[in-house]
Amino acid sequence: MIARTILIVDDEQRTRQGLKKTLDQWAVGNYEILTAEDGKAAWEIFRSREVHLLITDICMPEMNGLQLLKTLRTNEQKTVVLILSGYPDFEYAQEAIRLGVVNYLLKPTSKKKLIEAVEQALEIKAANERIEYIQKVADPRILQMEENTPLKLPIKKAIQYIHEHLNDSITLKRVADHVHLNAAYFSALFKEQTGLNFSEYLTRKRLELAKSLLLTSSLTVDEISRKSGYQTPKYFIKVFKDYEGVTPSKYRKSAAVKGPSV
Repeated sequence: MIARTILIVDDEQRTRQGLKKTLDQWAVGNYEILTAEDGKAAWEIFRSREVHLLITDICMPEMNGLQLLKTLRTNEQKTVVLILSGYPDFEYAQEAIRLGVVNYLLKPTSKKKLIEAVEQALEIKAANERIEYIQKVADPRILQMEENTPLKLPIKKAIQYIHEHLNDSITLKRVADHVHLNAAYFSALFKEQTGLNFSEYLTRKRLELAKSLLLTSSLTVDEISRKSGYQTPKYFIKVFKDYEGVTPSKYRKSAAVKGPSV
């Protein structure tokens, strides 16, 4: 597993080294701690790799901290940011808030306060990733139904069974038998409760699984089609394109994002 990255940007070498030493001891290998001497050097790092947390000073030569943040936002970089500055300037703080900074610490700060701020920022990063992941993977109709619709017990059991057997050959009769209902009655009740007919619900849930695997695994499209319950990759690709507007391969390339942090 590749370690996540925290980048410290400060033109004072002693400060950089002190912050890095503190965070190296805290991270115990779970995060790679990098440093840069100014915004320009930091931007070069951003151009070559993902940075999960940025800790930056404001007043630096070449490119200051706020200029760096503006560059990151312009280029749609989604890192979370802590400001660590020696200047308790209200205008700086206002601009930092406008640019999405999650905390503004004043130098000198204690190791305890620094680590608390870092942990809080990383929790925000994880929450943002989960939200982005859900937005990319979750089917909006199913999400709305699951969040807002009280379901009768047989339908709850049916949905749980579907979720546990998405890669199997599921039929309406098989699920109806599982919840001890007549197939015709179960079909009508399922549509009434969920707003979707059985086959459409099953397709949407299988595509949610497929999208999750496309974004979080290196499995081939053929392997993902089988794990999502499709007998042939050709049919899987057709269904995927009908619902998502692109092929699975194009979806993976255009929507790549890490899964939610654990």
